[in-house]
Amino acid sequence: MTSSTIFSGVSPISLAPEATGGGNSPLTLRGMLFFLRMRWHWIVATTIAFLAIAGTYLLTAEPTYVASTQLVIFPQVSGSETQRAFAEDAFIEGQLEIARSSDVVGGTVAALDLVHDPEFVDQTPSLQDRAKNWLMGLSPQADTPSQDAAGKGASEAQPQTEDERLHDWATAKLLNMMDIRRIGSSTIIEISAAASTPQKAVDIADTLAGQYIQKNIAMKANAARQYSDWLAKFIAEQQRGLAEAASALASFTSNPRDQFKLAELQSATDARRTLYENTLNQLTEAKQRITYPMSDATIVSRATLPLSKARPRSTLIAAFAAAVGLGAGFALAMIRHASDRRLVRPHQIAESCGLSFVTVLATSKRTRDGQPAPFFAAGTDGSIAIPGMTELSATVVALRRKRRVVIGVVAVNRGNGASTIASELAVLSSVSGAKTLLIDAAAQNPSLSKTIAPHSLSGLVDVLDNGELIETAALPLSPTLKFLPLGQVDTVTPAIRLSSRRTQLSFAELKKEFDTIFVDISAFSASPDANAIAPELDGVLMVASHGSTSIDDAVRVIQTMRNVGAEILGAVINHAPKSMQS
Repeated sequence: MTSSTIFSGVSPISLAPEATGGGNSPLTLRGMLFFLRMRWHWIVATTIAFLAIAGTYLLTAEPTYVASTQLVIFPQVSGSETQRAFAEDAFIEGQLEIARSSDVVGGTVAALDLVHDPEFVDQTPSLQDRAKNWLMGLSPQADTPSQDAAGKGASEAQPQTEDERLHDWATAKLLNMMDIRRIGSSTIIEISAAASTPQKAVDIADTLAGQYIQKNIAMKANAARQYSDWLAKFIAEQQRGLAEAASALASFTSNPRDQFKLAELQSATDARRTLYENTLNQLTEAKQRITYPMSDATIVSRATLPLSKARPRSTLIAAFAAAVGLGAGFALAMIRHASDRRLVRPHQIAESCGLSFVTVLATSKRTRDGQPAPFFAAGTDGSIAIPGMTELSATVVALRRKRRVVIGVVAVNRGNGASTIASELAVLSSVSGAKTLLIDAAAQNPSLSKTIAPHSLSGLVDVLDNGELIETAALPLSPTLKFLPLGQVDTVTPAIRLSSRRTQLSFAELKKEFDTIFVDISAFSASPDANAIAPELDGVLMVASHGSTSIDDAVRVIQTMRNVGAEILGAVINHAPKSMQS
């Protein structure tokens, strides 16, 4: 093992009785904090992505400015107070529809020559329009301004000339960019117009108000003209009736025979003269209204240049993007957390396999004089290179409650750190005064042999053939610690040979000399050695890697070794972050 990465430990996990029951744990603040600590980068990354999308939109979207013109309406209503209230509402609603009419909007288009403005005649749908059509399930042709906003029916004849078509398109586009509303319950209406520049928005709003007033005046003048024409015909009829009544009265007066008949003719003549005079007065007033028409509305506040853009609303969009990003990030993080089968918490393996203890070891980047971990682990100064290993060593020994034990250390996958843990356990055992033997039986990757005894001439393989070689093959590292390297492996691995119990070396013989024996075994995923040798050991300690080893793989390893008769002492979650909490 040449890596300079070692481990700062965390005390073994003390599991409550209900923790091993396999039930689902309730949602707690502790669990929520663990979730945030594990998945915060998902939430942050998703939020940043949504904010980046929103920022891109804000930088590329064309700004829109809105200007508003206010008018006051003078309802021409009469009747009781209740009747006037209903009539006034109906009158104002009618004026709003007049202001939205195609005549008013079309007049504005003509007055401002908007048919030559690219903003109003560009028929390419914007990205926002495409997104809206897609969300609403509409085809690009189903919601075109010329068909929807202008209110044209399918049966109406299409424009015959290009100018008419452009005028209709600009009219429909302006209808989509304007808004007319009544302010509260007052008689004031507000005409708002949106445009790409502040001045254009002001011009459109004021022109719409002017066109509405002109439309109102034209409608009243036209109504007065029609009324005047009808009064003229009515006066002609009244003139004929008055002439006939006056002639009859004159004829009867020249030769009066009946005073009652005379009074009747005189009354009829006076009535027709009064009706004629009243009708004549009304005709005069109607002609005055035609000549000097009065509008039902007047401008009280012209549009002013907007100081800032109305759309897109940067703050609102950024806040919305952040909220959606947080929500999506939490959803993705929860999905990832629920589907994540990596081993990240000690209770996962403890509950699944009913282990008596699970130990967590955290990674640190501490070295001593630049030497690899096994060298200073095997030092003679008695210092502890990995603080958490003291508790782990005490726990392992206490679990067996035996004087002399043989404990195997096997990793789920290569790189989980089983060799380092085996060497540290051996060092701590020897420091406590127990005569300890560390055996390298990891035929697939003998990292201990390569690091501690790279030039050894004999090892475990040789001792299996000749038990007397144990005296020379076992290298003393301290007065109470010896190391037995692997040696040269031919075909069958030492672990499989030991399981046959037909070798010159047996664990029973080794126990007579050593108090504690630690065996470094090849990773379970790389070799079947663990299944072969595990039944010959007093206990097996499984090593997994935090955030890398699958919980399914760890459970499979433990169940498989239990099926062959192995005693699983516990598990070690290696390479955990320093902030890892049980």
